[in-house]
Amino acid sequence: MNVEAVVKSRYSVAAQAREASLCCPVDYNRKYLEIIPREVIDKDYGCGDPSQHVREGETVLDLGSGAGKICFIAAQVVGPKGRVIGVDMNDDMLDMARRHQKTVGDALGYHNVEFRKGRIQDLALDLAKLEEDLREQPIQCAESFLAAEARAEDLRVSHPLVRDESIDVVVSNCVLNLVDHVSREKLFREILRVLKRGGRAVISDIVSDEEVPLAMQNDPKLWSGCISGALTEEGFLQAFEDAGFYGIRLVKWNDAPWQTVNGIEFRSITVEAYKGTQEPRFEHRHAVIYKGPFKAVLDDEGHRLARGVRHAVSDQIFQQLKKEPYRDHFIFVDPREPVAPGTAEVFDSARATRRHPRETKGLEFKATSDPSQCCDGTGCC
Repeated sequence: MNVEAVVKSRYSVAAQAREASLCCPVDYNRKYLEIIPREVIDKDYGCGDPSQHVREGETVLDLGSGAGKICFIAAQVVGPKGRVIGVDMNDDMLDMARRHQKTVGDALGYHNVEFRKGRIQDLALDLAKLEEDLREQPIQCAESFLAAEARAEDLRVSHPLVRDESIDVVVSNCVLNLVDHVSREKLFREILRVLKRGGRAVISDIVSDEEVPLAMQNDPKLWSGCISGALTEEGFLQAFEDAGFYGIRLVKWNDAPWQTVNGIEFRSITVEAYKGTQEPRFEHRHAVIYKGPFKAVLDDEGHRLARGVRHAVSDQIFQQLKKEPYRDHFIFVDPREPVAPGTAEVFDSARATRRHPRETKGLEFKATSDPSQCCDGTGCC
């Protein structure tokens, strides 16, 4: 079964007439729907609203943008200083989105949305540019086929559809499950590639509570209907971890299944995951204290952080934990004397995780002070 062809065919039909079975009920913020044409609302399919997690001024990439609803919502949230890019491979859906692009922009008073043709598992290849080349030099034999492959690879490098580290947040609404299993690993790597350091992915998708059996995976209708390609709840989160994301969390998990097939529950979830950095880590004598309520937690690198204990972390991890989604769970202890720029040593990741207070205060710290005005630091007792 050619999964891509099956999906493309069904969504081309769905671009002409609404197909209710391709979506589940989503409670969008109505104020963002007012300027969006009815056709877009009726013929856009999804299972969540990742646009709720977009912020003003950001550059947003919507994978499988379809008729453009999430893009047009995000355009209003990011404002005139932000930017929204929709990627889809279906010409009918792209035509619909582009047809209404100017109308939405005029209503907003600014134009910050564009739609590009590409596959979400290959965000480097601009399919529109490749099609232009193939019209001039169509594939007629094995030699021209190999030439087309070489041209595609050249386009990925010289004119990438989406550049490395150019996106603040990648969103997607019920599309990742439509990609065949062979391409899944590349799909998550591509999301990581295009994100800026510290950027994040917010993905709404359909997952299953059990493994989907092979017989169901080979059913074209179930696959294009967001069923056969669903990852399990655990497998979906693991895919982000395997690709190198950190700070992975479920921001929404629907109690009621969207659909149950052969006793397997399929439901909508929304996952948020962050991109870290691969830079060397340096010792700045920082410490973090996990507040609780659990006795201990295990971070994404396998470090056990016990409640109430000062733990040694690199400067990079210290700054990372001060941001979402971690910052509310830790106390941050800076060194009494900051490490001078350019003098920090490489952080020893194999060292014991506990940070002795003297490491932060300084080994020669001998000060004695009078009682403070107030124990809690507010200035009044």
